[in-house]
Amino acid sequence: QVQLVESGGGSVQAGESLILSCVASEYPSNINCMAWFRQAPGKEREGVAGINRGGKSTYFTDSMKGRFAISQDSAQNTVYLRMDSLKPDDTAMYYCAAGYFCSRSGPNYSYWGPGTQVTVSS
Repeated sequence: QVQLVESGGGSVQAGESLILSCVASEYPSNINCMAWFRQAPGKEREGVAGINRGGKSTYFTDSMKGRFAISQDSAQNTVYLRMDSLKPDDTAMYYCAAGYFCSRSGPNYSYWGPGTQVTVSS
Protein backbone atom coordinates (compact mmCIF):
# COMPACT_ATOMS: atom_id res chain seq x y z
CA GLN A 1 0.00 0.00 0.00
CA VAL A 2 1.57 3.25 -1.16
CA GLN A 3 1.18 6.11 1.29
CA LEU A 4 1.44 9.69 0.11
CA VAL A 5 1.96 12.67 2.36
CA GLU A 6 1.74 16.23 1.11
CA SER A 7 3.22 19.30 2.77
CA GLY A 8 3.99 22.91 2.00
CA GLY A 9 0.53 24.41 1.83
CA GLY A 10 -0.37 27.60 3.61
CA SER A 11 -1.89 31.07 3.38
CA VAL A 12 -0.22 33.57 1.07
CA GLN A 13 -0.95 36.84 -0.67
CA ALA A 14 -1.70 37.04 -4.38
CA GLY A 15 1.48 37.11 -6.41
CA GLU A 16 3.48 35.05 -3.93
CA SER A 17 4.87 31.55 -4.39
CA LEU A 18 4.61 28.20 -2.66
CA ILE A 19 6.32 24.86 -3.13
CA LEU A 20 4.30 21.75 -2.32
CA SER A 21 5.98 18.43 -1.60
CA CYS A 22 4.66 14.91 -1.72
CA VAL A 23 6.59 11.99 -0.30
CA ALA A 24 5.66 8.44 -1.32
CA SER A 25 6.35 5.56 1.07
CA GLU A 26 7.39 3.48 -1.94
CA TYR A 27 7.36 3.61 -5.71
CA PRO A 28 6.38 0.11 -6.88
CA SER A 29 6.63 -1.06 -10.47
CA ASN A 30 2.90 -0.59 -11.08
CA ILE A 31 3.24 3.13 -10.38
CA ASN A 32 4.67 5.19 -13.21
CA CYS A 33 3.20 8.60 -12.56
CA MET A 34 2.95 11.01 -9.66
CA ALA A 35 0.51 13.86 -10.10
CA TRP A 36 -1.08 16.84 -8.43
CA PHE A 37 -4.79 17.56 -8.35
CA ARG A 38 -6.74 20.30 -6.64
CA GLN A 39 -10.26 20.86 -5.49
CA ALA A 40 -11.74 24.20 -4.53
CA PRO A 41 -14.87 24.46 -2.36
CA GLY A 42 -17.96 23.79 -4.44
CA LYS A 43 -15.96 22.81 -7.51
CA GLU A 44 -14.95 19.56 -9.09
CA ARG A 45 -11.49 18.15 -8.63
CA GLU A 46 -9.15 19.10 -11.46
CA GLY A 47 -5.81 17.78 -12.55
CA VAL A 48 -2.85 20.12 -12.26
CA ALA A 49 0.18 18.22 -13.56
CA GLY A 50 1.83 14.82 -13.60
CA ILE A 51 5.37 13.53 -13.97
CA ASN A 52 6.42 10.03 -14.97
CA ARG A 53 9.37 7.91 -13.90
CA GLY A 54 11.44 9.23 -16.77
CA GLY A 55 10.85 12.81 -15.68
CA LYS A 56 8.47 13.76 -18.46
CA SER A 57 5.97 16.27 -17.14
CA THR A 58 2.46 16.88 -18.39
CA TYR A 59 0.35 19.89 -17.46
CA PHE A 60 -3.33 19.07 -17.45
CA THR A 61 -4.65 22.61 -17.45
CA ASP A 62 -3.29 25.34 -19.72
CA SER A 63 -4.13 28.09 -17.25
CA MET A 64 -1.48 26.80 -14.85
CA LYS A 65 1.20 26.25 -17.43
CA GLY A 66 3.94 28.80 -16.96
CA ARG A 67 2.98 29.50 -13.35
CA PHE A 68 3.20 25.98 -11.96
CA ALA A 69 6.11 23.58 -12.35
CA ILE A 70 6.20 19.92 -11.36
CA SER A 71 9.47 18.16 -10.59
CA GLN A 72 10.69 15.11 -8.74
CA ASP A 73 13.52 13.69 -6.70
CA SER A 74 13.34 10.01 -7.57
CA ALA A 75 15.92 9.04 -4.99
CA GLN A 76 13.67 10.49 -2.29
CA ASN A 77 10.37 9.31 -3.82
CA THR A 78 9.32 12.95 -3.71
CA VAL A 79 7.42 15.08 -6.18
CA TYR A 80 7.19 18.84 -5.97
CA LEU A 81 4.82 21.46 -7.28
CA ARG A 82 6.21 24.95 -7.45
CA MET A 83 3.47 27.56 -7.77
CA ASP A 84 4.35 31.12 -8.74
CA SER A 85 2.22 34.24 -9.19
CA LEU A 86 -0.52 32.70 -7.11
CA LYS A 87 -4.05 34.01 -7.56
CA PRO A 88 -7.10 33.83 -5.28
CA ASP A 89 -8.58 31.35 -7.80
CA ASP A 90 -5.75 28.97 -6.92
CA THR A 91 -7.23 28.54 -3.44
CA ALA A 92 -7.95 24.85 -3.04
CA MET A 93 -6.99 21.64 -1.34
CA TYR A 94 -4.07 20.19 -3.29
CA TYR A 95 -3.74 16.43 -3.51
CA CYS A 96 -0.90 14.19 -4.56
CA ALA A 97 -1.79 11.02 -6.46
CA ALA A 98 0.07 7.99 -7.80
CA GLY A 99 -1.04 5.92 -10.77
CA TYR A 100 0.00 3.73 -13.66
CA PHE A 101 0.20 6.55 -16.20
CA CYS A 102 -0.20 10.30 -16.23
CA SER A 103 -3.73 11.40 -16.93
CA ARG A 104 -6.02 14.22 -15.94
CA SER A 105 -8.58 11.61 -14.92
CA GLY A 106 -8.71 11.09 -11.18
CA PRO A 107 -9.98 7.47 -11.29
CA ASN A 108 -6.75 6.54 -13.07
CA TYR A 109 -4.86 6.98 -9.83
CA SER A 110 -4.77 4.25 -7.22
CA TYR A 111 -3.30 6.17 -4.33
CA TRP A 112 -4.04 9.59 -2.88
CA GLY A 113 -2.65 11.72 -0.12
CA PRO A 114 -4.82 13.51 2.46
CA GLY A 115 -4.15 16.89 0.84
CA THR A 116 -2.61 20.20 1.81
CA GLN A 117 -4.57 23.45 1.86
CA VAL A 118 -3.49 26.44 -0.19
CA THR A 119 -5.23 29.75 0.47
CA VAL A 120 -4.46 32.83 -1.60
CA SER A 121 -5.83 36.17 -0.52
CA SER A 122 -6.03 39.29 -2.62
